[in-house]
Amino acid sequence: MEVPDGTPSARSAPSARSARRARSAHARAALAATCPAAGGESGGRVTVELWHGQTDTARTAIEALVDRFNREHPDIRVVPGAGVVADAMLQKVTAALASGAYPDIAYIFGSDLAGVALSPQVANLTDTMDEGPTPWKNYWPAARAAVTVKGQVRAAPALLDSLAVVCNKKLFREAGVPLPEPGWRWRDFQDVAKRLTDRERGVFGTGWPGVGDEDTVWRLWPMVWDLGGDVIHEDGRSIGFADTGVRALETVAALARDKSVYIDPKPGSDQMYQVFLSGRMGMAVTGPWQLPDIQQAKVDYHVVPLPSYSGRPLTISGPDTWAVFDNGGARLKAAQTFVRWLTQPEQDVRWDIDAGSLPLSRRTEALPAWRKKSAGTPGLRTFTDTLETARVRPVHPAYAQISAALGEAIVSVLLGKSTPAAALRRCADQANAALIIPR
Repeated sequence: MEVPDGTPSARSAPSARSARRARSAHARAALAATCPAAGGESGGRVTVELWHGQTDTARTAIEALVDRFNREHPDIRVVPGAGVVADAMLQKVTAALASGAYPDIAYIFGSDLAGVALSPQVANLTDTMDEGPTPWKNYWPAARAAVTVKGQVRAAPALLDSLAVVCNKKLFREAGVPLPEPGWRWRDFQDVAKRLTDRERGVFGTGWPGVGDEDTVWRLWPMVWDLGGDVIHEDGRSIGFADTGVRALETVAALARDKSVYIDPKPGSDQMYQVFLSGRMGMAVTGPWQLPDIQQAKVDYHVVPLPSYSGRPLTISGPDTWAVFDNGGARLKAAQTFVRWLTQPEQDVRWDIDAGSLPLSRRTEALPAWRKKSAGTPGLRTFTDTLETARVRPVHPAYAQISAALGEAIVSVLLGKSTPAAALRRCADQANAALIIPR
């Protein structure tokens, strides 16, 4: 896939989540069904075309919300369409922008927004979100940061998550290893993974995606940030993890040397999660979207925040977005009305509960419906609490190339084909070259 400036796309942080949603052939077929034509006005009613890209339960959730909006807003008719899953949305939107026939709203991965926002057809939603009934500062910092490009709000937050560690309590008991607690370190994680590993039984301490995509990469950023690094240096012309990235990769290399890490060879991390669900992995670094599958598999589990090097709490969030496109005054205004409505707590809480997201704002978190959901789902509160310290990847047009270069480095270290220092040098050469290209 390519973003509008021709650079390759990095998949969003929750690529494993979207892959899990997309694995149903039935859902794909239903999503591809022909939808009524959208756009324009009829009898004073404005029609808005929405490309949501959701499948399975998330598709049902968003389309139920659309139906409710249409009932409550007789002057606006939102029509779901596009026939494409979220993983292919960037390619679809890019082609649509090039042809001049684009939707009014599209679900865009957070890692793709900066490239999409290069198009003048992408609306500036700064005033739209400021004027909403929920104060902009009430949204979690990660949700705000993910939609802000050069100081302007270029999309509405659509989905929020975070990473933590889910532990299989049965495997911990069998290995005689105490369950980890908040404040643990990456050295602890490495040691625990080694102790949990039982090669004769085919049990791994942990897992890591091994194809070099964004699901491989985003797990390393909290380690880099905790060590004082950043994705992009403050000068904007070089990476900000030339040194800290090496140290983070040394932790990855140690897991590989200990043979305590299951390396998933396929995109989407589905095999890695199946190993955990089958009771053959002690710890999975994952997000809240995985909890329903874990509960269905009847895994006795424990959720703990990510380890760190410093002891300070830190995680990453991979928000996705609703981008609004300018199709003229009436349609633009109607699209803005819909996304503003969709992000309000009363709608957000239904989306969060039904589709497996975290609350976009503190107001949503405070609603009785979310409190009930959180109380009834062991470990869910841990994911929500981590939003206080969650960071997001930079909304930058060169992020795709940086991610691709780092993904290659991580895989080479996981497979024992390169040292952390050598892998990071190659990564820096490729990523720095992308950063010097004028944007």
